[in-house]
Amino acid sequence: MAKRAVNFGAGPSALPDSVLQEATQGLLDFQGTGIGIAEISHRSKEFTAFVANLESLIRTQLDVPPTHQILFTQGGGTGQFSAVVLNMLARHRLLHPNLTDDERVMDYIITGSWSKKAAAEARRLGGGKVNVAAQSTHSIPSHESFKFSPDPALIYYCENETVDGVQFSHDPSSPASFPFHLLPQDTLLPIVADYSSSFMSRKIPRLADHAVIFAGAQKNIGPAGLTIVIVRQDCLVDVDAAAKLGAVPVPISMSFQTLADSDSLYNTPSTLPIYIAGLVLERSRELGGVQYFEELNRKKADKVYSVLKEGEQKGVFRGKVKEGHGSWMNITFDVLGDGAEAKFLTGAEAKGMKALKGHRSVGGIRASLYNAITEEQTDGLVTYMREFIAANTQ
Repeated sequence: MAKRAVNFGAGPSALPDSVLQEATQGLLDFQGTGIGIAEISHRSKEFTAFVANLESLIRTQLDVPPTHQILFTQGGGTGQFSAVVLNMLARHRLLHPNLTDDERVMDYIITGSWSKKAAAEARRLGGGKVNVAAQSTHSIPSHESFKFSPDPALIYYCENETVDGVQFSHDPSSPASFPFHLLPQDTLLPIVADYSSSFMSRKIPRLADHAVIFAGAQKNIGPAGLTIVIVRQDCLVDVDAAAKLGAVPVPISMSFQTLADSDSLYNTPSTLPIYIAGLVLERSRELGGVQYFEELNRKKADKVYSVLKEGEQKGVFRGKVKEGHGSWMNITFDVLGDGAEAKFLTGAEAKGMKALKGHRSVGGIRASLYNAITEEQTDGLVTYMREFIAANTQ
């Protein structure tokens, strides 16, 4: 096999070589059936057992409590921008049938491009009004700035902003942490979190307090086409009953209750992405699970942020995010000087490092350090950045 590039892309992102090699065998013969994974019936006993094992791998490694169900669906994180609104509004309608749409509130915390898009979708769908509970650019909002509604249908945040490189800290003492302490402590909270670009990279703080956690697979887990949703049992509601009370009808394939009742097999799922995700998470388990990757990802991020700071001091680089608020997964920065960014990218490509160009909406550089990026590959990027600093310092 020809030497593979180091893929620092934000998604679809790098996958472990060993997993890809194993998956090629499964394309021809899935678990000795003589039928490839892309061909086999999703109702077969072999595939249904594989889905059950995938759920177990997630539940065990993330310590998902029995109060929450793990669902597999399609549509990516963007599909969940719609699904969570419709399902959580249906739940709220059943709890509070007499409220008008203007009295029904959804709280959104805006920290970057994806949470902004999620809020825009909530406004588009209607059924309730959007309250921006906190908002900031290039940082997590200060705890003092949060203004939560008294009884919202949902409280939405994006744990890691892939485009902008901003991430909530998982250290509760950090000013960049999610302010759970500002919320009521004696009730089931309607917290919804987009974990698409950090899922399985480290532990999820107060997972049990979340109503819904979702993640597109194409960052740390597998190929595009699979979405993982962790839903608390009280959010599996009768959406048709809610619609009779005036809630926006929920498409059947977006209903959390439908997915749960059918063990995520209501319709044909993304069999190949599910298969590769299972292989990735088996490998994760063998390496030590989320704890292993948390330690590894901390080291990788520290190394890149350290050389970024060196570049800032020399006037070569400029970070885009407030210190202490930066993502472990997506590190964003600018290369200063006319033509310097193109020069940086060309030099990286020559060394086999690809997909470092920032998102088209913000430009600059973005190094995505997902689980499949090794410490050795990260060290290669750090070495190149240090060489670039030396070559471009007067």
